[in-house]
Amino acid sequence: MNLAYHGAQFDGWAAQPGRRTVQGELEAALERLLGAHTPLTVAGRTDAGVHAWGQVASFQLDRDPSEELGRALNSMTGPDLAVLSAGPAPEGFDARRHARSRTYCYRVLSASISSPFEAGVSLFWPHRVDRGALASCGDALRGTHDFTAFTPTQTEHVRFERNILRADWHEKPAVLGEGTVLELWIEADAFMRNMVRVLVGTMLEVAGGRRSFEDFVSLLDGAPRERAGDTARALGLHLASVSY
Repeated sequence: MNLAYHGAQFDGWAAQPGRRTVQGELEAALERLLGAHTPLTVAGRTDAGVHAWGQVASFQLDRDPSEELGRALNSMTGPDLAVLSAGPAPEGFDARRHARSRTYCYRVLSASISSPFEAGVSLFWPHRVDRGALASCGDALRGTHDFTAFTPTQTEHVRFERNILRADWHEKPAVLGEGTVLELWIEADAFMRNMVRVLVGTMLEVAGGRRSFEDFVSLLDGAPRERAGDTARALGLHLASVSY
């Protein structure tokens, strides 16, 4: 299944008792349709408030799914969650294990006044931004690095090296009204919890003149978490696509 959702009203992807989550809502709808609990595997577990345009989830079924499965699921979920497509996959397909890379987009509204149309999907940033510094930080990320500094200290991760395939900043007009949106498009073999958000928070420090580019680069050799910047807000982060 290919999924899209606006993360503002979800407590993340993973099912949690008493909380509204993307997995919980979809699995409840699947159970009503199929008559049995059907666990989902997802390409990227998003945190509370994070959005997705190109999430991928898989599940095992002992028969071919109905052509109307996606439409039926959409009739049972809220307007902030959509099944874009649903259909059979190769035998043994696993949305998480078989993914070769994930691409995220982090959106920053660079303007002196916030926009109500960007408020839920972009980080409002009325501060100085050196576009060249952002571009240099993105260039430095490409390749394999130790991202210990960019994930919480309390973590289940045992491997902190990640291969960054792409890290580019782009500039575009705001959706509506005035203002410029800066987008970081970053693709990697895998990501750690909060990794993109801490990268963005730290890169904005470099772009604002509060941290040197050289210091940013030094963080990519396994520096401790406390040396990196703040974690940027979840609302600016979007899972854009998954490659197989």
